[in-house]
Amino acid sequence: MATIEEHRAAVESRINQWCGSLPKGELYAPMEYLLRLPAKRVRPIATLMACELMGAEADRAIDAALGIELFHNFTLMHDDIMDASPTRRGRPTVHVRWGQNLAILSGDALLVKAYQCMGADARALAVFNSCALQVCEGQELDMAFERAASITAEQYMHMIRRKTAVLLACALEVGAIIGGASPGQQQAIARFGEQLGLAFQLRDDHIDAFGDPAVSGKQRGGDLRAGKKTWLLIRGLELERACGGGTLTKAMGQMSIAREVSDMVEALIALGVRDESEALIRGMETEALAALDSVDVPAERRAPLRALAMGLMGRTS
Repeated sequence: MATIEEHRAAVESRINQWCGSLPKGELYAPMEYLLRLPAKRVRPIATLMACELMGAEADRAIDAALGIELFHNFTLMHDDIMDASPTRRGRPTVHVRWGQNLAILSGDALLVKAYQCMGADARALAVFNSCALQVCEGQELDMAFERAASITAEQYMHMIRRKTAVLLACALEVGAIIGGASPGQQQAIARFGEQLGLAFQLRDDHIDAFGDPAVSGKQRGGDLRAGKKTWLLIRGLELERACGGGTLTKAMGQMSIAREVSDMVEALIALGVRDESEALIRGMETEALAALDSVDVPAERRAPLRALAMGLMGRTS
């Protein structure tokens, strides 16, 4: 079985081949630009590994893996427009470089290209269709939350399950299907991906608030200063309303530049949100590994995906 780095090399080779085959012209230039930005390629790697998990050659799923990555980049291209983001991975976003209209059109064409890669497997295509729609639903919820006066922690979990976790679950499930998974194996690997994806997003929020900037490379509490409605802030505001205290509530009534991030972090700790977040993340990671272990294949085949999961779980940045 291939290593994570070998799978990454295979994905990069296929992406380079795909980019090299694109027609010339402004419709396609943004696609190549975005695909060639540095990326971890976790989702397409997971697709190849899930195919191998079933005992098949990873090459059988390479085009589906490419399709997953193209779809992911389509969402990034359009999300950057909706968020008015000036940069992506340290480089100008597509709409900044080419203009909003071309960015929308190129994103649309990239979605078509993603579908062209998904192949003729009806089960895999059905999973991909469901995933694509849920990701759009998640993005709509995320935008709606920006306008909402109050969001519950449960609503936030519902949103990130669609916007973030479902695509990792889809990547794994599609690879497993192409590899010949039974319905039970398909369900278990999807559960593994969903729980791992949820834990990944929550850990990202956790690191932003409580991580060491020297390790993460990020300004501590950037999301808090911006008033971003992460699980941490939502849960903290819920507890303030129930238990008293007003540090977070007061901060949310201020301009972002006036917010004292250190006070907000201390309030989250005092309310027990840090401990609750850590427990929630650990529980999801445990559920993810349990789902992987329930896939009825020899243990040595599960080892690469377990290693991938442990790498995502142990990250500090």
